[in-house]
Amino acid sequence: MRSVAHRGHHSFRWAGLLSLAACLPWCAFATSPVVHPDRWPVVPRALPANPALEASITELLAHMSVEDKVGQLIQADISTITPDDLKTYRLGSVLAGGNSGPGGNDFASAAQWKAMVARFHAAALQPESGHSAIPLLFGIDAVHGNNNLIGATLFPQNSALGATRDVELIRQIGHATAEEVRAIGIDWTFAPTLAVPQDDRWGRTYEGYAQDPALVASYATAMVDGLQGTAGSKAFLGNQHVVATAKHFLGDGGTFEGRDQGDARVSEEVLRDVHAAGYVTAIAAGVQTVMASFSSWNGVKMHGDHALLTDVLKQRMGFDGFVVGDWNAHGQLDGCSNESCAAAINAGVDMLMAPDSWRGLYANTLAQVKAGQISPARLDDAVTRVLRVKLRAGLFDPRHDNTGGLSLATLGSPEHRALARRAVRESLVLLKNRGGVLPIDPRANILVAGGGADNVSQQSGGWTITWQGTGLNAAQLPGAQSIWSGIEQKVVAAGGTATLSADGSYVHKPDLAIVVFGEQPYAEFQGDLKSFAYRNGDDANLDLLLRLKHAGIPVVAVFLAGRPLWVNREINAADAFVMAWLPGSEGGGVADVLMRKPDGSVATDFRGKLSYAWPRTAIQVAQAPGEKPQFAYGYGLTYADHDETADLSEASGLVGEQAVAGIFMTRGKPTANMQLTIADAGGAARVVDGLPARSVAGNLQIVGVDYHAQEDARRIQWNGAGGSVVLRSTQPVNLERETNGDMMLVMSVRADVVPAAGDVSLGVDCAVKCTARIPFRAVLAQLPRGQWRTVGIALKCMRKAGATMSALQAPFVLESHVPLQVSLSQVRLDTHADTVLPCPRG
Repeated sequence: MRSVAHRGHHSFRWAGLLSLAACLPWCAFATSPVVHPDRWPVVPRALPANPALEASITELLAHMSVEDKVGQLIQADISTITPDDLKTYRLGSVLAGGNSGPGGNDFASAAQWKAMVARFHAAALQPESGHSAIPLLFGIDAVHGNNNLIGATLFPQNSALGATRDVELIRQIGHATAEEVRAIGIDWTFAPTLAVPQDDRWGRTYEGYAQDPALVASYATAMVDGLQGTAGSKAFLGNQHVVATAKHFLGDGGTFEGRDQGDARVSEEVLRDVHAAGYVTAIAAGVQTVMASFSSWNGVKMHGDHALLTDVLKQRMGFDGFVVGDWNAHGQLDGCSNESCAAAINAGVDMLMAPDSWRGLYANTLAQVKAGQISPARLDDAVTRVLRVKLRAGLFDPRHDNTGGLSLATLGSPEHRALARRAVRESLVLLKNRGGVLPIDPRANILVAGGGADNVSQQSGGWTITWQGTGLNAAQLPGAQSIWSGIEQKVVAAGGTATLSADGSYVHKPDLAIVVFGEQPYAEFQGDLKSFAYRNGDDANLDLLLRLKHAGIPVVAVFLAGRPLWVNREINAADAFVMAWLPGSEGGGVADVLMRKPDGSVATDFRGKLSYAWPRTAIQVAQAPGEKPQFAYGYGLTYADHDETADLSEASGLVGEQAVAGIFMTRGKPTANMQLTIADAGGAARVVDGLPARSVAGNLQIVGVDYHAQEDARRIQWNGAGGSVVLRSTQPVNLERETNGDMMLVMSVRADVVPAAGDVSLGVDCAVKCTARIPFRAVLAQLPRGQWRTVGIALKCMRKAGATMSALQAPFVLESHVPLQVSLSQVRLDTHADTVLPCPRG
């Protein structure tokens, strides 16, 4: 651990960080965001003074026009800028954000990526007459490997890496990631995330290494060293390394109720000692960029907080690189917009991330500089910082090779995949092993079930090829191995039998079942939860576990999730329970630990320890002071442990609306505060609250049918001129935030009888007179008859169709004016569906 020099009366000690981590928003905090820079640590310089480099910066500044200088303060996304634009607009950087592949193709090849990056780099060095040739920094979110690239190694997500407690592993992963990023010519990654999550309802919890600031601090050093090379060494920012980013400064992991882009209502001491812990060591390791957070501290947005960005980060802590903003986050400041924000620059943001607003932002920033709203001194300071990083990275060297001489074979190389598989093995946490069902004899007859078993997309999570990481097929993840594939290899090699059956059905009773299930991929806001309940209201996985258990089959549950969730019922239903986190592309690492050697000896033991405390109920913030979690931070069994854990309480603690947040129908029944109404073409309506054998409204009837269990779904049949099925709320529902966050209305549906033509629509009704309807017949017609599928439509489509999403009376309306028969089991908000309806044009 690096030592930290500090002046002032407050003693800064790493040893006290773990206890301070428990001081959450429940602790007393300052009533106003007053910052005392002298109470913050002074960080020793990672790099010695370099007068020659500073002289080069002075020389460059002397020859740059004000237009060139302003350009260095702005970063555009490749989806809205071309290489030719850089010949006119001398921007400091471009980025490839989520869902921004070459030419708009998220599934472009590595060769296409490399060629596209090269065109941008070349254009930056070919300015129009009268402009300075300033090299470009190209940024990307390489957060668990070079994860936007087809064929790249996908390392376990950060919450999994936190469970390994292996600092050297983190350094090696950083170096491997840098090599795979550099191989396509990109020189800057927006990593590592140094959040210290204190409420697992936050949708970005999996991006944080742990709830413990001391662990985050040690990992910050290792990851920065791995990505950039050790500061002061010849390898620093050399051919096999990239510029790193410490993000998101500051307190993003401590927001109230875990809300993304929310407010950290904590004291200055907690902000410093818990949430800034990783930044101290990252700066000491020489990190070159810091990304400002969308979030606020006690009501003040970070992008506008001069005291923290300038007085603390730059002056007190001595950070001499540059601060980059997040995706249009400057536009959230009072008096600002995405196209105009002098306040963020004046507060200390040196480069504004303006993915789609860069043209207007450039023009307005230039005007603000000329009008004196941004002083010449502040402009030169920001540009100096950007140029300093570019010079340190060697971008001005005429011999500089953007790819570092690395070939495309670097992506997904055997060495990197082996490293990722090792990380998977080390990250697995054993929570339960009753009766010693683990490790498994590979010579047995083994059933592998669950939707996550043969699903690399699900086991990898968000920020995988696309922003949300959803809907990927095996062809889009070449070289990756699913958990099922890894199990099958070991079982077949040992002479056993392995059968894949997602729904758990079988012909011959197996000796043991492995059920792989968990969260669907998500990123950022889409992962925010209102409680800790796992897939609240959807018991399909629990039903599968219980069905196998009741058949007398020993069950091993493998849980895929970026964070601990309340799964007490699932843990009770399994003989063994393994937290596998989000392991990435090398699912074979799971089998390495679960399976014995053919001779019966243990192949690899469990060594993972929880990086976050596990909630006892669905409403418990397990990290809160005075709380007794179900499994404490650091918990994890090994094969040597004798597990005699009693069954866990199955009382969730959820009441009222908490129990059904974001769910409108489950198991064929409306949830609390919802009514299921059927109406015929004439408008005669009937409320259906129970689950009768048959309900009729004119020529429309509804009956109970079986899906996972007896009568846990409804078959709806339109026999004549039409009618509607409506889920109506007793109070208006506000889905504005969910709409802005790209959530979908998702239903579990079975298309039984669908006409070849006619008017069928899906929609919502507003509390005040407005409706939105989306054509739905064609989508139903494409579904396989008699098979259950999930179908979703973005809430934004409903808003586009005319709905006021802040006040919905009926969040689900299915209408038909032709004979139709479909079955419904569940209607909920989600980010994933088997089939997604396109938004209507116009």
